[in-house]
Amino acid sequence: MTFIFKLPENGFFLSQISSQETNMSSNVPNSDSPRFSRRNAVKIATVAGGALASMRGVHAQTQSTEVIRIGLVGCGGRGTGALTQALSVNGSNIKVTAVADAFESNISRTLRAVEKMKDKVDLPKERQFHGLDAYKKVLDHCDLVILATPPGFRPYHFEAAINAGKHVFMEKPVCVDSAGARLVLEVAKKADEMNRKVVVGLQRHYQASYRETIKRVRDGMVGDIIGGQVYWNGSGIWYRKREAEMNEMQFQVHNWYHFNWLCGDHICEQHVHNIDVANWFLDMLPESAYGVGGKQNRVVGQPSEIYDHHAVNFSYPNGVRIASQCRQFPGGQNRVNEEFQGTKGFVKIGEITDYSGKVLWKYEGPTKSKSKDAGGTTNPYQVEHNELQAAIRNDTPLNNAYYGATSTFSAVLGRTATYSGKPQEYEKLLAADYNLMPDNLTWESTPPVVPDKDGNYPLPMPATYKLAKKMTS
Repeated sequence: MTFIFKLPENGFFLSQISSQETNMSSNVPNSDSPRFSRRNAVKIATVAGGALASMRGVHAQTQSTEVIRIGLVGCGGRGTGALTQALSVNGSNIKVTAVADAFESNISRTLRAVEKMKDKVDLPKERQFHGLDAYKKVLDHCDLVILATPPGFRPYHFEAAINAGKHVFMEKPVCVDSAGARLVLEVAKKADEMNRKVVVGLQRHYQASYRETIKRVRDGMVGDIIGGQVYWNGSGIWYRKREAEMNEMQFQVHNWYHFNWLCGDHICEQHVHNIDVANWFLDMLPESAYGVGGKQNRVVGQPSEIYDHHAVNFSYPNGVRIASQCRQFPGGQNRVNEEFQGTKGFVKIGEITDYSGKVLWKYEGPTKSKSKDAGGTTNPYQVEHNELQAAIRNDTPLNNAYYGATSTFSAVLGRTATYSGKPQEYEKLLAADYNLMPDNLTWESTPPVVPDKDGNYPLPMPATYKLAKKMTS
C-alpha cells in the first residue's frame, strides 16, 4: 500500500489513502517532492497505516430511521453544549439515554439544559452515573457517545468506547502526552476496522470559511505556503477553588485545567485549534519545535502547574516555519486566528490577497454567526454533529481521530519544547516513555503532582524539566 498525505475536499485531515482507492488530483505532491519527503511518508504511514483497510469490505446500508441513543460522558459546559447540538440535528431520530460525570453535582447542569427537549430525553435516575469509572456504565446504554471530560482521560475513554462498539464524538484535545497519543492512533485504526464513526471537536474543519479558504490554497491561488503565524492570545481562564471536603485528587479533577496530567496546559487545551490549522493548511506534521514560555501573571492564591504563555517555532519537513503564540493574562491585545504567506500571496481565513494588497478571493458565504443558509446551519459546532449522524445513518467513512491525535500531539511537542527550553523532535517524543496518567485512578489515589507546604505546585523549569513516566501509586 502506498500512502499519501493529502487533505480531501471534505475536510478530513490525515485521512486514509492509497493510490488505488483515491483519485489523486494533479496538485497532490509526489513522493519525491520536498513537500512530501520519503521520511514524511514513513511518518504518515506509521500514524495512519491501515486506516482504510477495513473500509473496502464495508457493505452499503440504506439510511436508517432507527433511534440513535446518545450517551454523554462529562457534564461540564462543553459536554452539555455538545449534547444539545447532537439533539438538535434536524430530521434525526435521537434520544439521550445516559449521562455521566465524575461529580454527581454536575449532572444537574445537563438535565436543565435539555429539559425543553423532552421528546428527545430518556434519562431516569438509574442512568445518571457519577464517579471516575462512570463512563463505563454509559457505554451500556448508547450507540453514540460524547466524550467531554478533562483531556487526560480522553485516550482511555476513547479506547473503552470503541471496544464497546460505539460511535464517538470527542472533544479536543485528545491526549496530553506521548502514551495517550499513541493509544488514540491505535484505537483510531480499530475504529476503522469496526466501521465506527468518529468526530473530534476541532470545529474549524467544519466551518465554511475555513473549508472554502483551504480549497483556494489547494488550487494554488497563493502558490506554495512558505510561512505562517498562529495565535491564541486571550485574557485569562477560570479557576475553581478547593471545597472544604475535597481531598487532593478531587480538587485536581475539579480544577482540571491547571494540572498537566488532566489538561496538557493551555497550549493543548486551546491553542491546539490553531496548531491544527497550520498542520491542515501545510498538509503535513511538524518535525520539531523550539520555544519559550513561563508563568508570569497567574493570580496569587490560585496555585497552578501550567504556564500562562508559550511562544513556539514549529519546523516542517519542507523547511517552512510556523510561529505560534498563546497567552492567558489580562491587559494585552487578544488575538485568535491564523495567517499564512505563500509564494503568490497572503492568506487570512476568508480572504486571499497578492502582495500588492489586491484581493484575489474573499469568502462571501454565510458565517457561523448566522444560524441558517440554503444548506442549513453554518455553526461549525452544529455541523460536526450533523455530519457525524449523517455518516452513521448513511454508513459513510468518517474518522477524525487521526488528525485529532497528531494535531494534539503537535501541541504536546510545543509544550515540551517550552518546558524543557530545548528543541524537541516529533518522532522521538512520540516514541518516548512519556505518560502523565497514574496507573490507579480512584478518589483515594495520589495525583501525579502534589502541593508543597505552602500549597504551591512545582512549575516546569527549563533546562531541568524531565519527561514524566507513568506513576504506579
